[in-house]
Amino acid sequence: MENIITYVAMDTHKKQHNIALHYPGQEEIVELTINNTLRDIKKMVKKIKRKAPGKVEFCYEAGICGFTLKRRIENMGCKCMVIAPSLVPTKPGERVKTDRRDAKKLLMLLKAGLLTEVHAPDEQAEAARELTRLRETARDNLKRIRHQILKFLTRHGYVYTEGGHWTQKHVAWMRTIKFTEPMLTKVFENYFNELIYCIGRLENLDREVEQLAGSDEYKEVVGLLCCFHGINTLTATTVMTEIFEFGRFESPRHLMSYLGLTPSENSSGEKQKKGAITKAGNKRVRRLLNETAWHYRHRYVPSSVLKKRRKDQPQWAVEIADAAGRRLSKRHRHLINNGKMPCQANIAVARELAGFIWFMITQHQARKNVRGVA
Repeated sequence: MENIITYVAMDTHKKQHNIALHYPGQEEIVELTINNTLRDIKKMVKKIKRKAPGKVEFCYEAGICGFTLKRRIENMGCKCMVIAPSLVPTKPGERVKTDRRDAKKLLMLLKAGLLTEVHAPDEQAEAARELTRLRETARDNLKRIRHQILKFLTRHGYVYTEGGHWTQKHVAWMRTIKFTEPMLTKVFENYFNELIYCIGRLENLDREVEQLAGSDEYKEVVGLLCCFHGINTLTATTVMTEIFEFGRFESPRHLMSYLGLTPSENSSGEKQKKGAITKAGNKRVRRLLNETAWHYRHRYVPSSVLKKRRKDQPQWAVEIADAAGRRLSKRHRHLINNGKMPCQANIAVARELAGFIWFMITQHQARKNVRGVA
């Protein structure tokens, strides 16, 4: 049966999109440029649908337009795929790159079925992810202004030596500082006011994330993840909002690979060479798992705080978390004792922790489906 699908590839940008499309039965490729406005996008889709003899399939690389463009096109009855840019095949010999060429290249790869689609979240899941990312930005801003204040005070001869920074005693000391120049006093007051604002903003966002974790959609699964040693409400919520659908990973290895926790490899013939981790995929979850893995460098003993988080959680989830604690703690110490660097051992533990998280979530979904059927 003759293929009657009209393929459309878009090279997207902030202000305009370059488009290449091919109607079935025609040899030439149609090229056009439209502005990145809702009106022009609707007009373009309607025009293509009127001329197309059958289905219309769009694609564009994940980037500045996010998933909003995909939703706008799909609301008009067309299929649209968001493509992973890092997995688009490239030719080493190509030295010319333009928007028109990129659109035509994407069109050829789409027709050949050589593109990898990104799993797109729905609007609610994307909004939850934006909240946790905003909280991360607020934390980075607080860290930045703290560094700026310390460097400013050091430049003018004020160095705190009576303990750690940013304790109540340290903040009280900063309030007593007097500058001889009125201009320096104004500068420091502006720095300090920015610090107070960043602290308040971070506290407000922490409460917002706590509310999100307590919602009907996230409460149960966040409680299960908090059974793991080293995972609190914030970490569990961030993991769920960033990955949002564990069912798309066939096995723990697929999740590990997606998070970039698997080693790179450059082998040929009899020569085998493995390097550092690929660092592909979601860097935020990779960083969180790396930070969590440091909790397993000591012998695993459930603390009172961990026992409190596990209260009212199902026994099967606690058993999985206990098995993970014993296994990962033993694994961390074994790697260190066999000469591995602490950072290498930690990455290995983070990789296995991702597998335990995958197993926890998939078990929860399976039990939930069984209850639904019953």
